Amino acid sequence: MSTNTGQILDGKALAVKMQDALQQQIGKLEPQIGRPPGLAVLMVGDNPASAAYVGGKERACAKVGVRSFGQHFPASVSQEKLTEIIHELNADDRVDGILVQLPLPDGFDSVALLHEIAPHKDVDGLHALNLGRLVRGEPGLQSCTPGGVMRLLAEYQLDVRGKHAVVVGRSILVGKPLALMLLAADATVTIAHSRTPDIAAVCREADILVAAVGRTQMITATMVKPGAVVIDVGINRIEDPSTGKSRLVGDVDFDSVKDVASWITPVPGGVGAMTVTMLLENTVWSYANSHGLI
Repeated sequence: MSTNTGQILDGKALAVKMQDALQQQIGKLEPQIGRPPGLAVLMVGDNPASAAYVGGKERACAKVGVRSFGQHFPASVSQEKLTEIIHELNADDRVDGILVQLPLPDGFDSVALLHEIAPHKDVDGLHALNLGRLVRGEPGLQSCTPGGVMRLLAEYQLDVRGKHAVVVGRSILVGKPLALMLLAADATVTIAHSRTPDIAAVCREADILVAAVGRTQMITATMVKPGAVVIDVGINRIEDPSTGKSRLVGDVDFDSVKDVASWITPVPGGVGAMTVTMLLENTVWSYANSHGLI
């Protein structure tokens, strides 16, 4: 890996490149299948961050040629109604991907809802069947954010084979599936979390350090091995007291860590940009796979 410091892993640029390729792929598939791919994103309540994410997903769908079947529900909607909607979408031949925007408001059983999604339409890769396929190394729909991290590493030819990867965070959304993907790529993987003793020392052992904990600027320069690749999955909104305006920062203290790391993802413009693109790629994969074109 490079001895230069602070080189940027540009997720935004890679996302544009991948979306252009998806648009071309859809252009070739649509005449054969007779319809565009379809994605249904279900959002409940009025969480501003979720609304922003969903809006970004719908714009990306329009850009590449994916038909959006998004539905927004008030927080008062029942679990039973959402389950009924998911069943309808499972049976809808126009829909190739279904996603429930997380987090859901209090009172909903998100795991139960995710298990109602047909596994072949589970474009978030969170159904137990798809997670099981990931564990076994079998083809299938995989979690978008971890998939985006792996694609970024590949794009910049950062070979993980034989490297020590430390993933800080053990969520089912990012930490656990990413650890499995890194393991499948022949990295030696350590998962660190809130109960890990001397987490700074563990982080300093990493050739590839991934922060996915949702704690603002938790990873500092003293926790990073010189020349390491640092992947920041965190997206945290903070207010600048001098201006009163808010801005997005990651789980990594970018300004200090960039002088130690060889490569680093920015926030925004890094992993977040990849997540939506991987969602689109999963939708197109399901679209083509269901018609025997993969």
